[in-house]
Amino acid sequence: MSLQLKIDYPATLPDALQKTREQFEQEAKWAMAVKLFEMKRLSSGMAAELVGTDRVSFLLNLHHYGVAMIDLTEDELLTDVENA
Repeated sequence: MSLQLKIDYPATLPDALQKTREQFEQEAKWAMAVKLFEMKRLSSGMAAELVGTDRVSFLLNLHHYGVAMIDLTEDELLTDVENA
């Protein structure tokens, strides 16, 4: 079962961003999925499903939104190296 989210936006917005309506709506879905992933609210698999792509493609496109694929602190990295 699939649910739908309706978002009102000005009709001129896609043109202002030099996008078609379809391109703008797809970009908005990506932005929402990426932000929810970044906030750790969605897994990469769930975020990928939201935008209609596979997990690997989703992860490989995160850099377009300035989001790291792996979000570890310096301490976590050092701990992982020390435990290896």
